[in-house]
Amino acid sequence: MEYRVKELADMAGVSTRTLRYYDEIGILKPVRKNPSGYRIYGPEEVDRLQQILFYRELGVDLKRIKDILCSPDFDEIKVLKEHLEKLLEMRENLDLLIKNVNKTILSKERKIKMNDSEKFEGFKKKLIEDNEKKYGKEIREKYGEETVNKSNSKLLNMTQEEYDEVKNLEKELFTTLKEAFKIGDPAGELAQKTADLHRKWLTFYWKNYSKEAHAGLAQMYVDDERFAAYYDRVEPGATEFLRDAILIYTKE
Repeated sequence: MEYRVKELADMAGVSTRTLRYYDEIGILKPVRKNPSGYRIYGPEEVDRLQQILFYRELGVDLKRIKDILCSPDFDEIKVLKEHLEKLLEMRENLDLLIKNVNKTILSKERKIKMNDSEKFEGFKKKLIEDNEKKYGKEIREKYGEETVNKSNSKLLNMTQEEYDEVKNLEKELFTTLKEAFKIGDPAGELAQKTADLHRKWLTFYWKNYSKEAHAGLAQMYVDDERFAAYYDRVEPGATEFLRDAILIYTKE
């Protein structure tokens, strides 16, 4: 079956402007245009739009989606199974949050005991899910499945005191990095304090710390624009400065 642009937009729940934009950037071209100039979409384009919307729902940007769909190695069945796996993970996390809220309501209304770790279980699982979505492939390739799984398990098993401590440590890390970056000396006292804070922060996630792994992670921050953007929130160039400070720190 074939559809005009408005018909497909209505069916998919997107705007006609979105479909026109997808055409402009080459991620979803119509199969043809009719004599009146209307874009016409066939079964393959419908399936492709479905894939695009799956990826958008998972937070993948359009450039990355285009690279995936245009790859000669693109396997639709494999990708659909990956979508299903991610959606099931999202449902699991949402179910956990719903359960968490229900237990909180019951604990308030009926004075049912709810321990501190239960109160934050859903949020920690959401943090893991977000990290997997953004960086999972790269860190698993670099450090291996077992290392990443142990790190995730360590986060899930944190006490509330540990969870609060790691969040406060992260805030202190960014504050110190900002001040050290202003000074501009990666070997300076404040920069080395930043590197040490980063080490302490890592130990909450890593089962075993090593200087080599710490230095490798710092380099990956610079090489991967997503990690770079995370630390460059301080100031443009802060990620490279942190890398240099960590390289000095791990060589001492």
